[in-house]
Amino acid sequence: MKQSTMNRVWAKLVLMSLQRAGVTDVCIAPGSRSTPLTLEAEALREEGALPLNIHTHFDERGLGFLALGLAKASEKPVAVIVTSGTAVANLLPAVAESRLTREKLILLTADRPTELIQCGANQAISQRGIFGDHADTECDLPSPSELTTPAWLLSTLDESLHQQSLTGGSLHINCPYPEPLYGELEDTSEYLAPVAEWLRGQTPYLSLVSAYDDELVLSASFINEKWYAAQQKKGVLIVGRVNRKDRAAIQALADKLAWPILCDPQAGMGSDFAGFDGWMQNPACAEFLAQAECVLQFGARLVSKRLGQFLDGFHGEYWLVDEHPGRLDPRHRKATRIIGRPASIASQLSHTASEILHADWAAALSLASKAYLECVNQHALKNEQLSELAMAADFPHWLHENSDVFIGNSLAIRLLDMCVRLPERHVYANRGASGIDGLIATASGVQRAQQKPMVCLMGDTSALYDLNSLALLAHNPYPLVVIVVNNDGGGIFDMLPVPQQSKDAFYRMPHGFEFSHAAAMFGLQYQCPTTLEAARFACLEEQKHAGTTLIELRVPAGESGAHLNALFTDIAKTSLF
Repeated sequence: MKQSTMNRVWAKLVLMSLQRAGVTDVCIAPGSRSTPLTLEAEALREEGALPLNIHTHFDERGLGFLALGLAKASEKPVAVIVTSGTAVANLLPAVAESRLTREKLILLTADRPTELIQCGANQAISQRGIFGDHADTECDLPSPSELTTPAWLLSTLDESLHQQSLTGGSLHINCPYPEPLYGELEDTSEYLAPVAEWLRGQTPYLSLVSAYDDELVLSASFINEKWYAAQQKKGVLIVGRVNRKDRAAIQALADKLAWPILCDPQAGMGSDFAGFDGWMQNPACAEFLAQAECVLQFGARLVSKRLGQFLDGFHGEYWLVDEHPGRLDPRHRKATRIIGRPASIASQLSHTASEILHADWAAALSLASKAYLECVNQHALKNEQLSELAMAADFPHWLHENSDVFIGNSLAIRLLDMCVRLPERHVYANRGASGIDGLIATASGVQRAQQKPMVCLMGDTSALYDLNSLALLAHNPYPLVVIVVNNDGGGIFDMLPVPQQSKDAFYRMPHGFEFSHAAAMFGLQYQCPTTLEAARFACLEEQKHAGTTLIELRVPAGESGAHLNALFTDIAKTSLF
């Protein structure tokens, strides 16, 4: 059998294995060496035995983040096909994020055969192990050959796919294809005869079953001893990155316990204790919160610096619940670590809660939250002037009830954490490595999976970093509003004690750009409102119409830092309860 046919046969078997493991989305970048995978993906989509959606992008770094967003929102594995060489290296940022936040990416990287590596061949680099520890699982395939049975290939793939199903993170499948890559397909029936029955079905080649429950059931002794004792203490609930189902179950637990609940922007809904990153800077509030004897945290990756400082100084009982394995506490404290689905654990704790000794012990802090948010509004909403602080304080009024939210890193997510109580929404962010790369592409992937209106908020440097990915937002069938806050550089550095004489040149890096031409280049709608009311109206209106609108908010450099410093100075000396 010709090599071009063998390449295609193996590519088909690889992709069919992925489909049967639950893959419904494949992201493809252009390339010659990856032709067997690309053509077979197209053929499987046309065949339609199992659903397969194909997404394309010319930028491999953006493609990786597009896949990350799809996996984040769908909670299913997503495949990525790229050609050989530095195309593969460009996937590393998305792979690094998936290592920390456990989205399932399957990286199908075409490669030169072994004999063409490290010998001066064109577009050839060492790809085996290229992602290092950032890829949780690796599968280095040999070049397709009739000497290797299809049964070996299918069982090898299914073993790797099963491992990924248990741990999450990225699976790297390196696929070396010798030339010729192109040619008429020959008869493959003899080679595929041993797996003919499998080809006619729709199930995985191997059925691998783990001998433990998907839903952890807490033991009676744990409930009767450890949980009963925790309920006798002054407790605090902290909510990090969770989904809306988790958040609802955690709220039910908070209501049962009558403990304060401090919610990260990624929690999907705020609470009566919102703005804690601000009111914790009030000495009386910090002293009051220090009475806490037990912290029960659901989800990790917290944004708030002040909450981190509180946890640094906390010496009571600490529980952390997250479905992902591994250590998620950067403070390495003595803890009760429950690996399980937050909704399931919260429901079990709620149903077994009784004799709460210190219910409503922190009710004063809900009054402090209300007073703090009123103070934020006084600072931010004067005369309807457009500023970063005003945008953050007013942000809940910019959202339709059915719109999802994607929040960029750097100053954007911190402002929402500091200044507002977020309404109940699906909220997405890249808070693993917390980089500013790939935010536009990730947001596009999230929306493609959710297929509903979305508002995406980010800074100007983040938008510039991922400008290529605006191409993913053209011809968008769903309403998407991308809000770019343009403060002419890295405004987050205004909050750091960076030497003033070095700040602009090496930290803020002012660029002097605006985004109207970028929107026009990629065929996006564009608005640049100059008042808070106009910005709010534009955002609300554009969520009603299919397509992407880039709303640029131009604000003075350094203004946000000055506003926050003034706010926190007032908060430190104001009586909040």
